[in-house]
Amino acid sequence: MTRVVFLFLDGVGLGDDDQGINPLAAAVTPALDSLLGGKKLVASSGAIVASQASMMPTDAAMGVPGRPQSASGQAALLTGVNAPVLIGEHYGPRPEKQLRQLLEGETLFTQVLKAGGTAAFVNAYPSGYFEAVERGRRLHGAIPYAADAAGLELATSKDLMAGRALSVDFTNAGWRDSLGYDRMPLRTPAEAGQILARLSADHDLVFFDQWLTDILGHRRDLAGATTLFEQFDSFLGGLLEAIDGAQTLVVISSDHGNVEDCSRKRHTENLVPTVLVGPGHARLSREITDLTNIAPLLLSQLAAGGSDAARRRP
Repeated sequence: MTRVVFLFLDGVGLGDDDQGINPLAAAVTPALDSLLGGKKLVASSGAIVASQASMMPTDAAMGVPGRPQSASGQAALLTGVNAPVLIGEHYGPRPEKQLRQLLEGETLFTQVLKAGGTAAFVNAYPSGYFEAVERGRRLHGAIPYAADAAGLELATSKDLMAGRALSVDFTNAGWRDSLGYDRMPLRTPAEAGQILARLSADHDLVFFDQWLTDILGHRRDLAGATTLFEQFDSFLGGLLEAIDGAQTLVVISSDHGNVEDCSRKRHTENLVPTVLVGPGHARLSREITDLTNIAPLLLSQLAAGGSDAARRRP
């Protein structure tokens, strides 16, 4: 069967091929360039079908006027339901009542578990995050909310220390420098990718949420975003070197545009990239037009041949 590794990039659209405003145009990304036949993740590239991977420009607006937002876009991506149409608007960053109800139902996570498979949401969170949520001072974003609602345990600093989870900055440097975890081991982005490959061998679905991209877009931090995309490229390279490429579909997608235009702080209405790497990528990419297509498509791949986790059971 095909395992799925989902690399979610928050707030990444297909923008102009302009290194002065678009970090995706400015970044040096040899892993992505190799996958996509030398083309960049910019609007002018259009749909890409290369030997190893495909990229399909994907509609994040889904028929609703206005700038797409995180909560409704992520809900659509995780459920296959047109969340902006359901609630009558684009909404975010945190899910409101209707979106929370949607995320408490059938999602990519719950469907994998229901089929007898295994899933892991691999982002680690510091103790202060859990304390803030417990006291009602912070709300989960749509992705951790859906993972928690599905019964997946959110990863902690102990999981990150033990190599069972990942830091959003790939290297763990932020945990040491800003969060006070002085003993947290430092890693290269490529080593983080290798850890994700190892985790993917034990699960039918692993999901990683890279939300710093959206933060840097709102800050108009072109240099910081360029560095982050170069780190992501190294992370991706480490992952692809270590996974079973014949049995693993790697998916990269987003919920809305933002960081691709660092000349402004707001979300964009640009299409977002959906990159597929692995078995059947060209055929599968043709089935994607908007965010609602992604969850059903991945579930169909996970279901093909039955759950790998289920087959491993005695």
